[in-house]
Amino acid sequence: MQIRTRLTILFTVIVAALFALFASVIYFSSAETREEEYYKRLVQQATIKANLLFNSNIQPSVLQLIYRNAPNILYQEEVAIYDTGFQLLYHDAVDVDKVKETHGMIDSILKLGEIRFSQNKMQVVGFEYRINNRKYAITAAAIDAYGFNKLVQLRNTLIVLFVVSIILIFLAGRFLSVQSLKPVAVLIDKVKRITAANLDIRVNEGNRKDEIAALAITFNQMLDRLEASFDAQKAFVSNISHELRTPLTAMLTELQLTAAKPRTVQEYQEAIHHITNDTKRLVRLSNSLLDFAKASYDPQEISFKEIRMDEVLMDARADLLHSQTDYKITINFDDDSFSNEYFLHLHANAYLLKVAFINLMENACKYSDDKICNVFIKPNAQEIELQFSDKGIGISPDEMEQIFKPFYRGGNKQFAEGNGIGLSLTQKIIHLHKGNIAVQSEIGKGSTFIVKLPKDK
Repeated sequence: MQIRTRLTILFTVIVAALFALFASVIYFSSAETREEEYYKRLVQQATIKANLLFNSNIQPSVLQLIYRNAPNILYQEEVAIYDTGFQLLYHDAVDVDKVKETHGMIDSILKLGEIRFSQNKMQVVGFEYRINNRKYAITAAAIDAYGFNKLVQLRNTLIVLFVVSIILIFLAGRFLSVQSLKPVAVLIDKVKRITAANLDIRVNEGNRKDEIAALAITFNQMLDRLEASFDAQKAFVSNISHELRTPLTAMLTELQLTAAKPRTVQEYQEAIHHITNDTKRLVRLSNSLLDFAKASYDPQEISFKEIRMDEVLMDARADLLHSQTDYKITINFDDDSFSNEYFLHLHANAYLLKVAFINLMENACKYSDDKICNVFIKPNAQEIELQFSDKGIGISPDEMEQIFKPFYRGGNKQFAEGNGIGLSLTQKIIHLHKGNIAVQSEIGKGSTFIVKLPKDK
C-alpha cells in the first residue's frame, strides 16, 4: 500500500472517529435534554390539573371530558391523584389506566418526594403534592411523540451528514496526501536517474526547512560521501594497478630474459636477487593494503581495549628493528609519565597503533642519512602526545598538504623506495582513535610528526 493511500485512510478514519464522537455527543445530549424537559412538562401539566381540581373546584367529570376530547388522545398526559391512604381521588381515564399505580408506588412517592421511570416508551413521573396542609400523590404519564420525532430527525440528519462528510474527508485527505508527498514523488523521479555514472546529480532541497527538505539534504550528503568514496575507490584501484604492475612487469621481464638462454650461476643469482626484491616490494604493498583496509572499517567493528602506550611503542620498535637492523630508534619518556602510570593507559586498538608507529619510525629512519628516529612521549590526564623526529631530507611546503593522500609520493621517491600508503594509513588509524596528526618540517633539517591521542573518546 502506498504511503499516500495509507495517509488518506488514516486521516479519514481519525476525522471520521472524531466526527462520530461529536455526533454521538450531540445526539445523546439532545436525548437526555428531551427526557428531562418532558418530565418537567408532565409535572407541570399534572400540577395544573390538581390546582383546577382543588383550588378552582372544577368537577372531575369536566376535566375528564376535556381529556377525552383533546386531539391526539393517545399522546395526552394521563394524570392520577391519590391521597395518602391509596384512595383514588381523580383519574383522567380509569378505563385505560396506563400506569396502573400500586400501593407501594404511592408509598414511594410520598416517601421520596418524586420518582421517575419509563414504561413501554412512555415516561412516568410521580410526585408529592401539598395543598391545605394535606399531602397527595400524583402520577402523570405520556409518550413524547413530538420530542421523539425531533430526535429521529436529528439522528437521520447526523447520519446523512456523517456519510457525506466521510466522502468529503476522504477526497480532502487524498488531495492533502498527494500535495504533501508531491516533493517525495519528485525526489523519487530524480533519484531514479542517479547511477554510478552520474553521481554528481543532486536532488532539489526545497525550502531547507521541512522534513522533506531534511530528507533531500541528508540524501545529497549521502551522495557527496558516495561520490567521494567512488572517486577515492577509482583512484585507489588505479594506483594499486600501477603499483602492482611495476614489480610484476619487472619480475616477468627478469624471468623472460633469464629463461631466454643459458646463464652462469652468478647471473642466475643476480636474477633471483632482483626477483626477490620485487617480491618483497609486493609483500610490503599487500601488507600495507590489508592494514589500510582494516583501518577503514567502521569503528564499532574494531576491538578497543585498555593498553599501555609505552608497551605499544616498544613492540613497534622491536618489530621494525627485527627487519631493518641498521635503523636506530630511541624512545624518550617525559619525566611526568612515570609520576602517574595512568597517564600511559589508553583505550585503543594495539595492533593498528603499532602499524601507525612503525610507519612513522620507518619513514624517519628511511629518509635520514643517519637512519635515526627519536620518539618522545608526553602523556597527561587528557591526552597522550607523541613526537617522531628525524634529521633527514625534510618535506617541502608544497608537499605538506599532499603527503597524507594514498599513493602520493613527492620528491622523496628518489631518495628511498615506497608505495605512498604509509602516511595515509597512519592518518586513518589516528583519526580512528579520535586523534590528530600534524607535521613540522624544514628542507635539509628533518621532520617531526606530532600525534595527539585523547583519553576520552
